[in-house]
Amino acid sequence: MTVDLPDEAASAAFGARLAGLVRAGDIITLTGSLGAGKTSIARGLLAALGLVGEAPSPSFAIVQPYEPPETTIPVLHVDLYRIEEPQEIAELGLDEALTDSVLIVEWPERAPDAWPHALALTVDFAPGGGRRLTAQVPAAWKARWPFPLSPT
Repeated sequence: MTVDLPDEAASAAFGARLAGLVRAGDIITLTGSLGAGKTSIARGLLAALGLVGEAPSPSFAIVQPYEPPETTIPVLHVDLYRIEEPQEIAELGLDEALTDSVLIVEWPERAPDAWPHALALTVDFAPGGGRRLTAQVPAAWKARWPFPLSPT
């Protein structure tokens, strides 16, 4: 399933649309090259959940937490770009947060197979500009996914 995102505003709007669907315990992974728009989607989601101002990229902090009243539900925005070994992820304490938070993970390929039930979003540069988003929609999301799904 693909979605065309012609500009940064469209990427943020897509994230905002996701905000209306997320629940505590959800995991959303964002894969794509540098500058593809992963953080724009995350920022749109966070803004729609009530975050005032621009969310900083968690590139250096690795984990940027958000809690009510800053957002309507707890969110952990994670950027694994600087992670060199998959075992470093265990030290971040992400598993403990999964029961009550939404987890947004950029660069999930640094932890292969860590989140097999995640809503997996891949953002690529589209020919002629803009971005193309491809979604792998897990069973837990199928009933609430806002876009048509092709039969599998």
